[in-house]
Amino acid sequence: MTPQTLADMLRTAEATASPIAPIRDHLPDAAAAYAVQELNTQARLKAGGRLVGRKIGLTNPAVQVQLGVDQPDYGMLFADMDLPHGDELAWSEGAQYKAEAELAFVLGRDLLHADCSMAEVMRAVEYVVPALEIVGSRIANWDIRFVDTVADNASSAFFTLGPSARKLTEADLLDCRMEMKSGDQIVSQGSGRACLGSPLNAMLWLARTMASAGRPLSEGDIVLSGALGPMVAATPGASFTANIEGFGETSIRFGE
Repeated sequence: MTPQTLADMLRTAEATASPIAPIRDHLPDAAAAYAVQELNTQARLKAGGRLVGRKIGLTNPAVQVQLGVDQPDYGMLFADMDLPHGDELAWSEGAQYKAEAELAFVLGRDLLHADCSMAEVMRAVEYVVPALEIVGSRIANWDIRFVDTVADNASSAFFTLGPSARKLTEADLLDCRMEMKSGDQIVSQGSGRACLGSPLNAMLWLARTMASAGRPLSEGDIVLSGALGPMVAATPGASFTANIEGFGETSIRFGE
């Protein structure tokens, strides 16, 4: 199958909430998978979508081992993926939603260079907010390997940002404890260190990678850092609230 055919299949699967079989046998390497992702990015932009940021995935070393890779991946965030804090997302069985708690960086400066330094990244971060990412796979039963999820825009679906914002100097990115509840039950726990040792390590990787790929990060972009703890499958009527020590909380709920 051609990259365009694969891109069309993924786009149709998303539009109809009808997951498809894995496509990895048609993707020889990561470059081929990112080419499929880029085709759907261009299609979404051409249809009037607006790019507002990026997500970083596979930041947990254990997940990297599971998928046989030694680096994270990235996906695009569009304006229509942004859900208000506390909003309700209509349930869709075929979307295969899962929730994970993250930190989100909002940039106050461009990061244009493929060799940008950690200092430049830190200077570019205007503020940090708690976030929930709602992931969803267009691959049936989440039967994915690295190239499947990369082609599928890193299994992105929606995200929500909390109402509190902090400067990098105002909270601890490393030892901040994360607790995500569904109702009154704790369903995921972790800390900033679970994200490549530091969410800023993930941010630096992304800034360099995006500059090399020709889509550098810009002022105003949102960057989802990657999960601070295990993702949790959503169910009809479920609600999730993530509280990240020093950064506050954010929540989302699903319709019946």
